[in-house]
Parts: sequence; structure tokens; C-alpha cells
Amino acid sequence: MVPDSFTGYFAGSMGAAGALIGLLFVAVSLRPESVLGAGASAKAQAVAGSAFTALLNSFFVSLIALIPGTNLGYTAAVMALISLFSTVRLHRGLGKGELAVRQLSLALAAFLTQFVVGALLAARPGDQSLVYVIAYLLVASFAAALGRAWSLMQGRNAPQVPETQLQET
Repeated sequence: MVPDSFTGYFAGSMGAAGALIGLLFVAVSLRPESVLGAGASAKAQAVAGSAFTALLNSFFVSLIALIPGTNLGYTAAVMALISLFSTVRLHRGLGKGELAVRQLSLALAAFLTQFVVGALLAARPGDQSLVYVIAYLLVASFAAALGRAWSLMQGRNAPQVPETQLQET
């Protein structure tokens, strides 16, 4: 059971996640060939997918938390499993680069923590301290997603076009 004192937080979190998902779509649409196209790098696809996964997770956890009388633990645990699966699938094709390993490690740690806390909250629905942990995990999820989206906007994950090709076009 989510305490009433969290209603404003989860409403704001849900709204922010929805808006940021929309902005992520805009960011990807500005560079579709470098993120989703046939020539897109696996790194760019993983970064975009990871940002989307984190925001989607935050959106649905926050949305379900607003339903009166619901046990947020089940939603947090299920969304953590979905996010874990998506994260592993997205990073499977990446090399062992420092950024890829760091992103994967942080995402796995966050979603595994969310799963454990969600399972504990499902078993102890009145434990308000676990709702706080989930709320702070959402903040971390937003921070990670924004960092990934920013790197997409900067084009750091796009394949580099040789100077000679730029001059020919």
C-alpha cells in the first residue's frame, strides 16, 4: 500500500517520465539514421533503448503507485524483471568497452535492487521505508535516462563519418 503522502511524488514522477519519453522520441527522430537506421551502431541503439527502458519503468511504477489500495511491490518487481531482460538484451551485442560495462553494471544493480525491494514490499505492503527506496530508485533511473538521452543528443554514440565522406556530400 502506497501512503497518501506519496501521491504528489508519484504523480509528478509519472508526468515527468511521460514527458521525457516524448522528448526521447524527439531526440531519436533528430538523428534517426544514427540511432535506428541500418547504419546505426549497436552502442547508439543500446543507449537509446536503455534510456527508454529506464523511463518506461519509472512511468509504469509511478502510474500503478497512484491506484488506491494497490501493492506497489508487485509492480516494482515485475517492471524490474522486464527492465532487466530488456537491458541484458540491449547490451548483449556491445563490446567490452568501459562505457558499456559501466552502463550495464549500473542498470543491472538498479533493476536488481528494485526487484528485491519490490518483492519485499509485496510481502510487507505496509513497510513505508520500502516505498521510499523505490522512490529514490526512480530518481536514479531518471538521472541515468537523462544522461543517456543527452549523450544521444550530442551524437557521442553515433558512428563517426570519415572527413572525406563529409566533403563528398
